[in-house]
Amino acid sequence: MIEKLNLLFVGVGGQGVLTASDIAAQVGLDLGLDAKKSEVHGFAQRGGVVESHVRWARHVGSPTCERGTVDILISFELLEAARWVEWLRPSGMVIVNRQKIIPMSASVGDAVYPTEDVLLSVLEYHASKVIVVDALSLAAQAGNPRTVNTIMLATLSTLLDTDPMVWETVILRRVPSKYADVNKVAFALGQRESRR
Repeated sequence: MIEKLNLLFVGVGGQGVLTASDIAAQVGLDLGLDAKKSEVHGFAQRGGVVESHVRWARHVGSPTCERGTVDILISFELLEAARWVEWLRPSGMVIVNRQKIIPMSASVGDAVYPTEDVLLSVLEYHASKVIVVDALSLAAQAGNPRTVNTIMLATLSTLLDTDPMVWETVILRRVPSKYADVNKVAFALGQRESRR
C-alpha cells in the first residue's frame, strides 16, 4: 500500500491536465489516504502552461510539492516535461506524452523547439525511468482524441501499487455518461500499451 506520493501534472491548456489531476486526487481519497491538490493555470485557455500538484499521504500538509520531491512527473507535452523535470526527486519517474505543441515564441518568434531526441535525453538524465506514451494516437484509436488524459492516467496506474479498477471507477464517475464507453476503451489501451 502506498504511504506517500507526490505527483506533478503539467501540460498546455486544453489537454485535460486539470481533469487528470482531479481524478488522481480522488483516487488517493478512494484509497483511504489524505489527498490534496493545487493548480496553476494562468493563460491556460490560450494555450499557456498548466501545472497541478497532487499529494497523497496519511496526512498531507501543503497541497504543493517542493522542487526535488516529485515522485512522478506526468507531462502531457514533450517540452513541458523538460521544463519541469528538475522538480523530480533523484529516483523520480517521468510519464510523457509524445505530443508537441509549438509555443508562440517558436512558431512566430526566434525561439527553436528542441528535437525529441534532445528533450528525451534531458529527461533520461534527470529521471530513473522515462515512459513515452503516444497518448494522442491511442486516444484517437479509442475513438475520441479528448481521452488523452485517460490514457495518461492508465499509464500512471500501472506504476503504482493500486487496483486499476479504482482508477477506472473514478474516471467513469468524473466523465459524462455518454463518454463512459470511450473512456473504458482508452483506459484499457493505456494500460495495455504501458505494459509492453
